[in-house]
This record gives sequence, C-alpha cells and structure tokens, in this order.
Amino acid sequence: MIDVIVAGGGPTGLMLAGELRLHGVHALVLEKDAEPTRIVRALGLHARSVEIMDQRGLLERFLALGRQYPLGGFFAGIAKPAPERLDTSYPYVLSIPQTVTERLLTEHAIEVGVEIRRGCELVGLSQDEHGVTVELADGTRLRSRYLVGCDGGRSTVRKLLGVDFPGEPSRVDTLLGEVELTAEPETLNAVVAEVRKTQLRFGAMPLGDGVYRVVAPAAGVAEDRAVPPTLDELEQQVRELAGTDFGMHSPRWLSRFGDATRQAERYRVDRVLLAGDAAHIHPPTGGQGLNLGIQDAFNLGWKLAAEVNGWAPEALLDTYQTERHPVAADVLNNTRAQMELMSLEPGPQAVRRLVSELMDFDDVNRYLIEKIIAIGVGYDFGEGHELLGRRLRDVGLKRGRLYELMHGGRGLLLDQTGRLSVAGWADRVDHVVDVSEELDVPAVLLRPDGHVAWVGEDQQDLAARLPTWFGAAVG
Repeated sequence: MIDVIVAGGGPTGLMLAGELRLHGVHALVLEKDAEPTRIVRALGLHARSVEIMDQRGLLERFLALGRQYPLGGFFAGIAKPAPERLDTSYPYVLSIPQTVTERLLTEHAIEVGVEIRRGCELVGLSQDEHGVTVELADGTRLRSRYLVGCDGGRSTVRKLLGVDFPGEPSRVDTLLGEVELTAEPETLNAVVAEVRKTQLRFGAMPLGDGVYRVVAPAAGVAEDRAVPPTLDELEQQVRELAGTDFGMHSPRWLSRFGDATRQAERYRVDRVLLAGDAAHIHPPTGGQGLNLGIQDAFNLGWKLAAEVNGWAPEALLDTYQTERHPVAADVLNNTRAQMELMSLEPGPQAVRRLVSELMDFDDVNRYLIEKIIAIGVGYDFGEGHELLGRRLRDVGLKRGRLYELMHGGRGLLLDQTGRLSVAGWADRVDHVVDVSEELDVPAVLLRPDGHVAWVGEDQQDLAARLPTWFGAAVG
C-alpha cells in the first residue's frame, strides 16, 4: 500500500511530497496533465516562502534563477517603501515564474525519492478506516493510507468529498496572456505608466525576445472561466484602455481569472485532506496564492509523516486545519480588501487615499507588508513568551546559521545553555548547542516547520512540552 497519494503536481503538491519523503514516507504524485504547464500564473516568492526554501537547502537553486525586487507597493499597488528592519533575512520578493518554481520543486522531489506519474487523472475515491481507494480515468485503482488533494481551485478531490466551498463569486474578470508586441519599449512603457495611474489591473511585463506578459480587465464575467479568451478579446480590451494594442500577435497562451473568494469548510475528512487552491481561492492581489499553498504543504508535511510513521501525538494532524484555516481566511480577507481599493469607483478611491495616508505610519505599513509576505503569521500555542507560535527567522550562530541545520525536516532544540536534553526524542528532534547574538532567550524548541514550540531553560518544562508536538519518548 502507498503511504500518501498527492493529487496534483503543482507547487503545493510537489512541496508536500518532498516534505513527506524527508521522513521516509512513500509519496506518489498524480498529475492529470501529461506535460508541465506553460501558463505562468504566479511570478514570485515572498519572504516566508524564501525562508522555507532556505530551511530545506533549496534556496541557492531559486536565487540562481530569480531576481530580487523591493517589497514596496505590494498592498493594493499603493506605492510605499518597504519598512526597515523587517523580521526576516530576506526583505525582498524573489521574482521567479511559477513554471520555474514547479521545475525546481519537481527536481527536488525526484531527488528525495518521490514518484511522479503524469497523465493520471483522479476521477473517484472512497475511504474506510484503513485507507483510501483512488480510481483513475483509465480505470486503474490505487490504494493508499492517506490522500491529499492539491488539485487546484476546481479540485476533484474536494468535490468528491462533498466538502462545501462557500464564499463570494467573481464580480470582475481579468485577461492574462503571453504575447509578442511590436511596439517600441519606450512607447510601451510610457503608455502603460499612464494607464496604470488609474487602472492598476493593467500591465505589460517584458519576458525577453519581444514577448510580454499582458494583463487587462475583461469586459465582463465569463460563464466558464476555464475557457481561455481569444487574442481578439485581449486586443480589444487593451485598445479600449490604452488606445493601442501595441502590435500584439503570436500568443504563447491566454487565460483569465476572477476575484472570487472561497474556502473549504473542512481541510480534512478522515484520511483525505486538502491543501493549496483546493482548500481556498482568492484574487491574486499581492501575489499570495502560490506562497499560501507552499506554506500549507510545509505545515502539513511533517504532521502527516508523523501520523504515517506512528509517532504523532493525538490530534496532531487536526492542528493542520486549526492553524492553516485562519491563515487562509485572512488572505481571503486582505485580497478582497485590496480589490476594493483598486476599484475606480469614488467610494473605494476615497478609502484608498485614506489607507495610503495611514501607510505613512511605519506600524501600519509594516503590519500590511507582513500580512502579504506571511512573516507575521503566528499560531496559538497558548500563553507564554512572545516568540511562542511564531516562526523563528534565520539567525547567525557561532558555527553557521540556524536554517542550515533544518534541511532534514526534523524538530530542533537550539540550546544556548548546554544544560538541556532531548533524550527520548532524539530520533525526531536534533539538539544543537550553540549561541547566537541575535537570540536573547536561553533555548528554543522548533517544530520541523520552524515555528517556536517552547522557550525557556528548565528541563522539566521542556520535557512536558516535547510530547505535545513530537509524541511519546522512546527508550
């Protein structure tokens, strides 16, 4: 029997499968598309996702193929400089096309032993107390202990489970495509800049060799958003806004997206779970979607592996929903708010001007940017130190960096006292005795996802907290 079947080979599914393999779990990824998509729906990684790549030793691959840009202007396109001294070592957005992100995560997954099958469409599922049976379009049946639906906003897994997906329908559509333009770059840039003074959902980004990523508001809301627009439709909308179509021709691909916000009522039904867009959809404002999915996978992977490997504490797997559902709900809320602020109506424009004034206060600007880049996310672990429940930034140690010690996906006790012990949990938790000038607490216990599970220096207190996240002691 397969340990975990992951339905969907996008960034969320690939990240999850890689996390599972770090713990020796047999993970099989089923992707219905026979070939990787050429459509670039997401363009970059925010700070928390960059941290995640560093925690798993993947960051150098991404840095080699991406470009670093300042963080200013990511909330509703309001042009403000990024706050100084953000609580991260990566105060930038890493511009990298989703297609490249998927390729790098695929390479990593294969390296750690994930099995990936393309051209395999899941069409049915059933489950019992021992496992899940999956049916593929060709009639093949597979059996696994768990199934995770990472199969996008139109998730087949979610629909087969009968999980409700409540929320708000799309009110506006946006057209998107990669096309060739003949207009001179200087003319193009000047026209785009003028249009964007009022219409922030318009743009043309150069990709090289005369190819541009063009974005424009659609004339109306499509009945079926899965049907791509025509080149004529995109040309017409660009001409209406810019007075020219910039000599648009030879589309590589065309697509459309809406501004619906929906969230699955449940992320888990017994042995089947949902992650990424299968669990939540929202407008792309702020570039949060791909990042949110990767962060879902990072939260779920070690917990599901613990369940498969038999050491998970009771209800550990349920903390996936209790922690991640509120995070996604907040993203739905902030993206909907941003869409309102980008409206051309007088009321929203008045609110936009007010929000822009408020963002001149550093605390407000910082609060909003931390929402977008997800370094402000904290989970409720109860009363305690202010670090409790928050992820810990990469800190320098006397012998290297914190994130260099987290590549294996295990828990970690960073002990500056040298007096503590994780005896009984050494198969799940690394004990590192080192000091950091950037950390003013005696010791921290980190979960595999980097969130702080305990702070202190008392061995008894530590021993009482370890079972909460790492199960019973051994030996």
